[in-house]
Amino acid sequence: MKTKIAIFASGSGTNAEEIIRYFQNHERIEVSLILSNNPKAYVLQRAKKHKIPHFVFTREMFYKEKIVDEVLRLNGIDFIVLAGFMWLIPERYVRNFISKMVNIHPALLPKYGGKGMYGNHVHEAVVKNKETESGITIHWVNEEYDEGNIIFQAKCKVNPSDTAEDVANKIHRLEHEHYPKIIEKAIIG
Repeated sequence: MKTKIAIFASGSGTNAEEIIRYFQNHERIEVSLILSNNPKAYVLQRAKKHKIPHFVFTREMFYKEKIVDEVLRLNGIDFIVLAGFMWLIPERYVRNFISKMVNIHPALLPKYGGKGMYGNHVHEAVVKNKETESGITIHWVNEEYDEGNIIFQAKCKVNPSDTAEDVANKIHRLEHEHYPKIIEKAIIG
């Protein structure tokens, strides 16, 4: 029986699509569900394109009700992947998916992590602070933003002439190259 992944995403879903492609014909793992808190997120179009069921939820449904919990249960989800999902994960999800929920952050944690540090905010801070390197961090999810145990990091050079957009492009390449493989390793061992 295959391990079923649910991907939570809030935006365009480029990482989600890379993950979907990677596991498309996998013997042991499949992407079974896409969830989003944003009804206009392009990740939902990607889900439709790949014929993957999707579910949109509100803040109330996620934090106060058990609707998202029930959707995960009804779809037999074994593992959760956060791919550009911006909300803090409630403790009950962390408890129900111990060592079965990962996130990716577009910096080398612990630098440039925490609430409000996502996407271009991170890359702008890296450039502003004249960092010579940046990268990605894949980590287990806990009840705090970007504080779960680190599973994997990959680095890229930041040149003095790089803009935030240049750094973002380097980070996206690292994300697409490594995230699906690290998810696979986290599931299979």
